[in-house]
Amino acid sequence: MLLSLRMLYGASVAGAFLSLYVTRLEICDPNHRLPATMVANLFFVAGTVSVPELAAVCQDWRLLEGLVTFILGLLLLFWGFPFLLPESPRWLVATRQLERAQRVLWHMAESNFSPAESSSVNLAVDAGLDRLFAMKPLPQYHCICKIFSTQTTWRNILILSFTTFLGYGIRYNFTQHLMPHLPSMDTASFLLAGLEGAASLLLIPMACCYGRRANLLLWTVIISVVSLFLLSLSQDLPVWMVMFLSGLGLLASQAISVLSIFFSSEILPTVLRGGGLGVILAAGFLGQVTTPITSFSRTPSFFLHHLVFASFAVLSMLCILLLPESQGRTLPDTLEDAEGRQSSLLFLPCWTPQDPHVPLLLPHHQQTHYGQRQLFRSGTLGSNPENGGERHESIWNILGTRALGTRGARRVQATEQHPQ
Repeated sequence: MLLSLRMLYGASVAGAFLSLYVTRLEICDPNHRLPATMVANLFFVAGTVSVPELAAVCQDWRLLEGLVTFILGLLLLFWGFPFLLPESPRWLVATRQLERAQRVLWHMAESNFSPAESSSVNLAVDAGLDRLFAMKPLPQYHCICKIFSTQTTWRNILILSFTTFLGYGIRYNFTQHLMPHLPSMDTASFLLAGLEGAASLLLIPMACCYGRRANLLLWTVIISVVSLFLLSLSQDLPVWMVMFLSGLGLLASQAISVLSIFFSSEILPTVLRGGGLGVILAAGFLGQVTTPITSFSRTPSFFLHHLVFASFAVLSMLCILLLPESQGRTLPDTLEDAEGRQSSLLFLPCWTPQDPHVPLLLPHHQQTHYGQRQLFRSGTLGSNPENGGERHESIWNILGTRALGTRGARRVQATEQHPQ
């Protein structure tokens, strides 16, 4: 009974982490998705580091369990107050829950604008939703099994699951080289948490400047070179060099894990983002399982474990080239949008830079089979010839006014209404 409750508790915590991760990603604009996610990851690292201190203060696991349960119970207050943790409007629109999406967008407009501006924003939100309301759509929920009917999306999930598995599983190789030089196991735990925080901080400028795919490839190359050096020359290298390479390998593995999870959340469609991200996180936990299996086996197989994961690191470098770049792009909402994301093997831009405040509601278009392009009936985004060329203002442009400033947003609107 106790084991079942512990398993249920672990599953609930994992589900809460996944829900917060996806919601935080979907309410951010493209320029702030990465910094917001990495800063939130720092709070996760701080919680990991604070657990031993709380255990030392409580001195009893029952008291510690009660304290953690009390803190988690406080989070239930968010359930009764939706304005503290609103539902993702992107997911509501993608699944055709238009009434809930309208309420959430109204609340976001009232919270981010003055009373004089919120009324005009609400009118623009209503104008963007009118066409969908006229179609009288029913809520559409998608099963994770629909990914198997795709080509590009399924391949991307498979590649990023593989890199996440690699990032979590290869840490055992580097910690084994560091353990003889560390005073205790607690030091290794603090080292792993600190390197995860350092990797999150490094990814903010690097991934913003050079893109997600290039950084993932860079860290994979580093981890491959370090693994091959330690595999072949660990007996001949000095102690300081072994410790340096092991620390660098741990940093690279943390960066690969964090970036793979974030990268996958950007290229997965909104209708299946939670399920797909859960599959990738499960692959990461599977990589962590390889450590106790290798440690507690009757015949220690550290060399075989190191050899296999070093080979995986070399193989993953080729797979990463097949991934599309997601920097500065809007999140795909449907499977058709995700299938249209193409990759460039030479890291050349295969897409035109977009406005960072992209529309939440797409114009009326004809959807085709997965992997084919969407055929827009009008050449201008947001215009509809059937309504006499009436232009609907982008909802994300409206809600992004806080980032541009009121004057900047009005300047953009004037440019759109009176093009040169």
